[in-house]
Amino acid sequence: MLDAVKMKRDDTESSKSHSSDDSIVKEKKKIKDREGWKGRMDFIMSCIGYAVGLGNIWRFPYLCYKSGGGAFFIPYVIFLILCGVPLFFLEASYGQFSSLSPISVWRMCPLFKGVGVGMVMVSAIVCVYYNVIVAWTLYFLYMSFRAVLPWSTCDNEWNTENCVVGIGHTFNRNQDNASLGNLTYSSLTNSTTVFNSTVTPIIANATAAVTAAVSKKMSASEEFWTRHVLEITEGINNPGTIRWQLLICLMLAWLFVFLCLFKGVKVLGKVMHFAAPFPYLVLLVLLIRGVTLPGAMNGIKFYIVPKWEKLTDYQVWGDAALQIFYSVGMAWGGIITMSSYNRFSNNIYRDAMLVPIINCSTSIFAGFVIFAILGFMAESANTSVDKVVSQGPGLTFVAYPEAVANLPISPMWAVLFFLMLFTIGLDSQFGMVETCISAFLDEYPKLLRNKRTQISVIVCLLEFLMGLPCITQGGIYILQIMDWYCASFSLMLISLTECLAIAWIYGTDRFYKDIELMLGHKPHAIWHIMWRYVTPTIILGIWLFSVITLGPVKYDGKDYPTWAVGFGWCLGVASMIPIPIIAIKSLLLSKGTFRERWTKLTTPLSSWGPSQPEDRERYHASLSYSNGGELMTGSYSMSHQANIEDDIAKSFLST
Repeated sequence: MLDAVKMKRDDTESSKSHSSDDSIVKEKKKIKDREGWKGRMDFIMSCIGYAVGLGNIWRFPYLCYKSGGGAFFIPYVIFLILCGVPLFFLEASYGQFSSLSPISVWRMCPLFKGVGVGMVMVSAIVCVYYNVIVAWTLYFLYMSFRAVLPWSTCDNEWNTENCVVGIGHTFNRNQDNASLGNLTYSSLTNSTTVFNSTVTPIIANATAAVTAAVSKKMSASEEFWTRHVLEITEGINNPGTIRWQLLICLMLAWLFVFLCLFKGVKVLGKVMHFAAPFPYLVLLVLLIRGVTLPGAMNGIKFYIVPKWEKLTDYQVWGDAALQIFYSVGMAWGGIITMSSYNRFSNNIYRDAMLVPIINCSTSIFAGFVIFAILGFMAESANTSVDKVVSQGPGLTFVAYPEAVANLPISPMWAVLFFLMLFTIGLDSQFGMVETCISAFLDEYPKLLRNKRTQISVIVCLLEFLMGLPCITQGGIYILQIMDWYCASFSLMLISLTECLAIAWIYGTDRFYKDIELMLGHKPHAIWHIMWRYVTPTIILGIWLFSVITLGPVKYDGKDYPTWAVGFGWCLGVASMIPIPIIAIKSLLLSKGTFRERWTKLTTPLSSWGPSQPEDRERYHASLSYSNGGELMTGSYSMSHQANIEDDIAKSFLST
């Protein structure tokens, strides 16, 4: 009789399971279907465009030079294999499996929903200032459409008497002044045996005057950047007024973002077929032109010739790990979002291997382009390459424009360069803004799925308004704070929590079955070791390194006031706070003992699984019976109900 009762219970469970699935399917039919990529290349192009950002152009070449040239490639590739690829494969896999954005995807483990919230917050904050950088490139692009580039001369209204034309003139003049100062000082000091008391003050004054004159000299491109584009103030305590030129450019930048996203990924996929490969075409053209310039080979040798002794420096390994972490795009939510629009059966394993390799190869390729031009700059300035190497805005908006201004047909090269930067910036911006939009649409599908255009308007407008302080005359100081703290240590902790939650709580065995359902075969066992042990250990090491080496924020050697540093730390911590808050709140609001609450909140919800009905049927069909016939559906309520029915059956028999 017990068998009969048990069979009846199994039939009941089966009918409940099917009725639950039918109700989910019916509920989803009431909601507008979630969009998807039209072809496989849409996803590849979008991921490449998202991952390849301005950091590949203005940071990686500098790190390579600073960290031992070609020797830097060794730790860079090692961390790509041990950290970059495993995390990319992890995020892309569960994003594709669930067809959900970073917040809703945590139906697989509700206790850690704060991880998804943190990812969206990081992307939202970075979007604010990242589009300001895009606006800068747009303004430089606009100023490039003229016969004489405005940063190539010193006869503009923003120039001062300290302006010098060409970086070569700057270095030569500095060297001549320094030599003159040394000569004057040595000649006069040899004559002070008789007139010591009167000559020494004259010497000191003359030397100070020469030093002051030298320090005030500024190239035309630097004056264009600081005195015209930024109109920079003396510090963050003096924000000044909004730069109306940058205001227009910022409006246009957000308009571009809105037009490409308000219709969803169908339009975005088409845009990325141009936006993703275009920078590679421009980089190739710039490389061909660059290697023909005098001194280019010296710059390239400076870039790739290895300095093996640098590998003994822990700073080199830390910089390589940080660069991989930032460039591949983990913990931002963009990878999850992009992969969520894939077909369920897409070969995500192949794509997850391809995209990080293309991204890192782009960084190396861009280094050849940058150092070919820097070699030319050094040759023109009659100095060594290390004297002209810079990173960040100093490279992109001062050094490189200066070099372009010295080329024949300089406006054409300027247009190509800044159009490339504009495209690269927008590609990454698309991914981050889409992450924010899709997070709302997937979390509230009944209410918002049919209102994508309105949500896109609201998101873009709010981000635009929050970016206004960054385009004031002191806006560069605010932008530096946001960049310094927002996307640093918080990313590592979010990624570490994500990795531990999936590998240890959701379980790699369960995750392997999910991937097998998509691919038709299980991935190699090495990923089990990576996700559970190797990658979390490396992330923890990267986090410790970033915290130890972070230091207080500075811009152009200027220290920030205490309140500004505190504001930066608040921004950095903001994206981490949701993780413990949501976890604690969920535990407090749940019913039962602590163990029952933990079990419920670490078990996938019944709504977890593939989005399409046919894939969902395959998913439930793959779930096996164990523990005496208990259906392993991942639903806490079903498992709990089965235990209750067992007790009822036993009581009935004993009676």
